Amino acid sequence: MIEIERKYLVTSLAFKDEAFNQNEIAQGYLNSNPERTVRIRIKGEKGFITIKGIGNESGASRLEWEKEIPLDEAKSLLKLCEKGAIEKTRYEVKSGNHIIEIDEFHGGNEGLIMAEIELKDENESIEKPIWLGTEVTGDKRYYNSYLSLNAFKTW
Repeated sequence: MIEIERKYLVTSLAFKDEAFNQNEIAQGYLNSNPERTVRIRIKGEKGFITIKGIGNESGASRLEWEKEIPLDEAKSLLKLCEKGAIEKTRYEVKSGNHIIEIDEFHGGNEGLIMAEIELKDENESIEKPIWLGTEVTGDKRYYNSYLSLNAFKTW
């Protein structure tokens, strides 16, 4: 139940040529408190509820619990969420032994493109594609729960 990931800004749209999958994502937060976020997500035609705990000192590791829920229930729960929905397109790209998930944000977060790489260990090495830019792991401004309340366009 521990999620270990690194986050990076993306410097170009070149990743789209390498993507083997993409999905539209809509999500909201029943609770955006960083100590225990509760997220509702619709990814494609599937619904999910996710609870995340506060990150460790580096920001790379934290507790994550996620369950798939019926799509109609996810749609109903999204209506109960705090103000500030997240809309994004998620692309998946293979890089070495990893799958990089790249989120191209829409709406109030238009212009932000961020990549996440899940790891087995915080010190695991990764192959970085040329379009992977500055690491923002642990920078709370790039947490989706923060972006839902503080749109990237307003920074």
